Amino acid sequence: MVAQSDMIRRLSCLLPVFAVVGCAAPAAKAPAPAPQSAIPAAPPRGEPGQYLNMAGAGLQAAFGKPAFVRKDGATEMWRYDGANCRAFFFLYGTPPMVRHVETLPHGAQSAADMDCLTALKSSSSKTS
Repeated sequence: MVAQSDMIRRLSCLLPVFAVVGCAAPAAKAPAPAPQSAIPAAPPRGEPGQYLNMAGAGLQAAFGKPAFVRKDGATEMWRYDGANCRAFFFLYGTPPMVRHVETLPHGAQSAADMDCLTALKSSSSKTS
């Protein structure tokens, strides 16, 4: 009986020690932050004037149906795809009108390459 009470006393002393040791385990390392990719620089301004303030109907008359349209609230982006380039027309306002034009690739001095727009415009007559 003495041995049993001695054993119970030892266990009752060790249980709080095990509880403290379990709580004091080293915390897991926080995951390393994901590397942030830099936002590319904005293309230079320089939209071709003949497309600025053009309504959507005029844009479709000039280029045909866009390959892709994205609507984000009151803003629309129309994308036209060509063999060697893409053109992006950004329309907003009431009624939606072209406010910005970009092409990929674009020139160093302008957001829109006129050769690309000319090629897309001439190819639209075949597809629309």
